[in-house]
Amino acid sequence: MSLTYEASAPPEHALLGRAAFHLARAATRAPSLHNTQPWFFVDEGRDHGFEVHADGGRRLPLTDPAGRELVISCGAALFNVRVAVRNLGFRPVVTPLPVPAQPAFLAHVAWGAHAVATTRAKEMERALSRRHTHRGLFAPTPVSWSLMEELRDQARAEGALLHTVDNPEKLRMLAQWVRAAESVHRADPGHASEVSGWSGHARRDWWERVSPDACRLPPDGSLLAGRDYTGLVGQCEGRARRWTARTGTVVVLSTPHDTRLDWLRAGQALQRVLLYAASHDVTAAFHTQPLELPELRPELQARLTGDRFPQMILRLGHTTQVSASPRRPAATVLHASRSGPVATVSAPAS
Repeated sequence: MSLTYEASAPPEHALLGRAAFHLARAATRAPSLHNTQPWFFVDEGRDHGFEVHADGGRRLPLTDPAGRELVISCGAALFNVRVAVRNLGFRPVVTPLPVPAQPAFLAHVAWGAHAVATTRAKEMERALSRRHTHRGLFAPTPVSWSLMEELRDQARAEGALLHTVDNPEKLRMLAQWVRAAESVHRADPGHASEVSGWSGHARRDWWERVSPDACRLPPDGSLLAGRDYTGLVGQCEGRARRWTARTGTVVVLSTPHDTRLDWLRAGQALQRVLLYAASHDVTAAFHTQPLELPELRPELQARLTGDRFPQMILRLGHTTQVSASPRRPAATVLHASRSGPVATVSAPAS
């Protein structure tokens, strides 16, 4: 006996969509601002390719008015698709922004030549399920210098740079910028409502919520202030907490320009760094608040990244306790030939 789920697509899409479902599941494991998961995917069928689209309905207009972080999130999802294709035994052929008149159509991924997956590709795929966002302090053990060099190499491979912020004065400035930006966000009722709307209290579906850590851990417990998902913390403390080893290694990801293509590149570089880090038991915490304020981002750029544009701010470190954020099922984000959701194949009854 089997359970057959209702399908809106023609029957032939059921089998053709098997590989697409695998790609979509991998893609949905990418990080996103407040776990908005602002993407959907299209299976062109018959091995014609796989499309990555931005879901504008999930953009945060107050936090991310230009959609920069939305595109970065989709870029991270695109990198996961590349990893999945590689581990199915093919080389992914990516065409970024293939239709200029459709800016939400971010990338087309074609099946290239057959190629046995490398050891590194297999490690990246295993890291997909191990990578989670951290929101608290890290263990005292620092990330090794050699691993940081390797992470910088991973970013460079995608056309981005990873800047380590270890100068005490620059760390102090960055901490003040993060706290200043977070204070501005918390003082704005509209922004606070936008953030709390993704905390879980107002979400209709459990898979559209941030992880429990987002509301359980104090957002001001580390050098760089975190988001106040509960709306109960109030203004940040005037001075940043003392720098400690438990803050982790602070880095800024930058790109040569600040176009939509650069944002897509930044997302792929970010995810490549995160997966490589996860494969070495290193996790990340995000602190992008100052990049969301037009008056602070140029100042941060001038002091930390020079002529390159800062796209992400994160801490890297070791931890043993990380809560996973839920994800939307692949069937809700995967469509067939732009005509509707891909059919779900029959599954054996339990």
